[in-house]
Amino acid sequence: MKTIAIFAACVAIWGTTWLAITFQFGPVAPEISVSHRFLLAALLIAAWCRLRGLSLRFSRAEHGALALLGLALYSVSYIFVYRAETHLASGLVAVGYSASPLLSMLGLRVFFGQPMTARMALGSLLGILGISLVFLPEFLRLGLGSDVALGSLFTALAVSITTAGGLLAHRNHERNLHGWPTMAWSMGYGGLASLAIALALGRTYTIDLGAPYLLSLAYLTLLGSIAAFGLWLTLLGRVGAARASYVGVMAPVVALFVSTLFEGFAWHLLTALGVAISIAGNVLVLGARR
Repeated sequence: MKTIAIFAACVAIWGTTWLAITFQFGPVAPEISVSHRFLLAALLIAAWCRLRGLSLRFSRAEHGALALLGLALYSVSYIFVYRAETHLASGLVAVGYSASPLLSMLGLRVFFGQPMTARMALGSLLGILGISLVFLPEFLRLGLGSDVALGSLFTALAVSITTAGGLLAHRNHERNLHGWPTMAWSMGYGGLASLAIALALGRTYTIDLGAPYLLSLAYLTLLGSIAAFGLWLTLLGRVGAARASYVGVMAPVVALFVSTLFEGFAWHLLTALGVAISIAGNVLVLGARR
């Protein structure tokens, strides 16, 4: 595939997974749905590794690192995402996630000593300002005591934990702990952690055999959790981490338009202004990284 086609595929897939998550809501608890998604993805990736002759053996210390990564990146963060989308339009949650690259820069500065220029600091401030403007009309329309406040809290928690997971992945990458076998194990640990959390919270284990649930689960597993990551890793190898991160800038914009079409999300002048400012902030940060 051409590089631009890979980029477009990543944006299209990850920009639509937010809506696909809404078809998981119903009799199945969010924690159980997250478990289904990543346990299935882990099994499929492990089978792929076996077919390609890739070793799935790791040391005990490496398993500990992969388990911690799975807990953050493929369990708790997604549980909060699913919870957030029960209170907010999927596009709004996606836009909240556009803060991840900005927070990652701050985390890399604090925990790994990577330099942070004035341009990156300005970009981070613009990004956070833009996201705040996108959420502001919903607060003004529904009030602080509404679902918007709770959904925003869940979104903030999801973004924060995802950022922590990204920093753990960065540390693992420095230790040469990356690739498909590590994804199989970390997603598997994430799926098991989600199941454990569900049982600890007293959730009943169920599975919805209806077409919307099963089709959305297949989409989220095969495309959202496997194909998109595979394409993104290819993109990463071709253009580098900074340019590949632009996927995270454009996917939330696509998600917001998808939410407009299918969930009736109403745009406001502040929404458009906030999206533009958030994109500008991300471009400043990622451009500085390049």
